Amino acid sequence: MRVVVAPWFFRLPGFRRFTAYALWRTILLRSADVDDDLLTHELCHVWQGQQRRWHVLFTYARTCYARNPYEAEARRAVDLTATPAEPDGR
Repeated sequence: MRVVVAPWFFRLPGFRRFTAYALWRTILLRSADVDDDLLTHELCHVWQGQQRRWHVLFTYARTCYARNPYEAEARRAVDLTATPAEPDGR
């Protein structure tokens, strides 16, 4: 698995709104300045693709982003692994 900073990729039509994008064995980042939560989210997508590649593709083709179960699972992964903020907001 690789993580690659590829700002050119995010200038392509259809990808401009993303900060990161998961492929089967690679995570593409708009910049190197990303947090652990974003990497967790994208790592979850890599795992999903490895486990159920065709179902993931079919689901993304038929389901809007906000209601996609694979997006919901990746968001849950972030929620479960995020470091809680300190009481002073840091």
